[in-house]
Amino acid sequence: MSSVIGATGRRKEATARVTVKSGSGKFTVNGKPLAVYLCRETLVMLVEQPLRLVDLLGRMDIECRAAGGGLAGQAGAIRLGLSRALVLLDSGVRTRLKKAGFLTRDPRMVERKKYGLAKARKRFQYSKR
Repeated sequence: MSSVIGATGRRKEATARVTVKSGSGKFTVNGKPLAVYLCRETLVMLVEQPLRLVDLLGRMDIECRAAGGGLAGQAGAIRLGLSRALVLLDSGVRTRLKKAGFLTRDPRMVERKKYGLAKARKRFQYSKR
């Protein structure tokens, strides 16, 4: 278990390269601790879900490089990359992660703006007179 495993995760416009190795439980994103980088507690919980599921929280050193999108998209990308790395590390956890939906890339993207409209679906105010 001393080997270094890497995987990539994506969500919306965000991409995250995740590196996992056995260690003391240090979790860094772009050189900062996870809680400091993501700011919101809900996003930290989202990222830690795969580790909690396979009971490896605090036993792995994880280093991430996240780019693009916003914090929520980056958190989702980190979760997917982390899940993929855990499967590469131990294929026995694949069924649990798959069942929880952590190995599926979220396909939802921002809908494009259409001409003649204010936003993707919002229309300009209608004036009868």
